[in-house]
Amino acid sequence: MLSLSVTSPSSSTTSFLPKPLQFKTSFNGIRLRQPNTCTIPATNRTASASVVMMAKREEQLKEIRTKTTEQINDEVVELKGELVMLRIQKSARNEFKSSDFRNMRKTIARLLTVKREREIEEGISKRLSRKLDKQWKKNIVVKPPPTVLRLREEEAAAEAAEA
Repeated sequence: MLSLSVTSPSSSTTSFLPKPLQFKTSFNGIRLRQPNTCTIPATNRTASASVVMMAKREEQLKEIRTKTTEQINDEVVELKGELVMLRIQKSARNEFKSSDFRNMRKTIARLLTVKREREIEEGISKRLSRKLDKQWKKNIVVKPPPTVLRLREEEAAAEAAEA
């Protein structure tokens, strides 16, 4: 319950709701008091769930750090291709998991973060890093993502089975 009292310079007090305790002060203004404190209910989310999620991320980062820079670059290109395929599926209104967008973007960000950490260890400045990224992006050979390759292989296997 919130009580509000207004004190003016002429020392007359106007109270709203129950009268608060009167103190002798030189304060002229509005006083807000909360006699009863609110309790916030505990959330349903447990601490162990966040610990498990953190452990999965740590495992993923360890796995990424074992890869070479070239492998990281190849995986970034593959994941970006997969992301394009997901967008195409979305625009064609096919079935897809909406969580895949977020997971792929996060994985790409982790890969690029590890790549940048290595550049920092080598002493490559931010400006030079951006320049190298532009050169790398120009030299990327566009190839279909792994899901498209798998679909083509399945179609070829189905045709071979029919023949």
